[in-house]
Amino acid sequence: MQRSDPAYKGQRDYNRLLLGLYDPLVLGPVASLVWRCPTRKLLEGYRQHIREPHLDIGPGTGYFIDQSGIADGSRVTILDPNANVLEHAKRRLQRLDVTSVEADVLKPLPLDGPFKSAALHLVLHCLPGPDERKAAAVSNVAAVLEPDGVLFGASVLGESGRHHWLARRVLHAFNRRGAFDNLDDSEESLRALLAASFGHVEMSAVGSIAIFAATNPRR
Repeated sequence: MQRSDPAYKGQRDYNRLLLGLYDPLVLGPVASLVWRCPTRKLLEGYRQHIREPHLDIGPGTGYFIDQSGIADGSRVTILDPNANVLEHAKRRLQRLDVTSVEADVLKPLPLDGPFKSAALHLVLHCLPGPDERKAAAVSNVAAVLEPDGVLFGASVLGESGRHHWLARRVLHAFNRRGAFDNLDDSEESLRALLAASFGHVEMSAVGSIAIFAATNPRR
């Protein structure tokens, strides 16, 4: 991805060092103490909604796919603009039939599909605003889902979220760096951008994070 691309800052930090620290650091104390949303709560969406073939946008370390309960040999496509992420996740998911695609969800996806499930998990808060741009990313995913497919995931809320003092400091620090672009993201705005591409949206907030599932993709 070119440095001039609007999405560059949201993915630039995911080098090999951070990916090695991600599970014990981000999925441990950051999830529980900063965002007050334990990893087990985030994992529930995967265990409930993942189906084969599955598309994972921004798979991170591959932890959630690996722990989702999906059967060995299942077809999973992982998509990310960062080659480090794809390499790390694919190495972890060797028990699955994994296809990796280096691409940006903000652009039409170079995929045929259709997929029965897709995840935008801890991704939307990293995508550059405004809402119309994030809504386009959701639309791009909806376009490659089956008619009965499901999009699920989670996103850190912006200033309207129920943050304690530490979460609010981290939120603003990440936005200043460009790793997040979500100060205006609220439950209402996230629901609206999902509803623009899906007929049914379910959402709940756990600590600072909104967890969602959307079905009935609009064509």
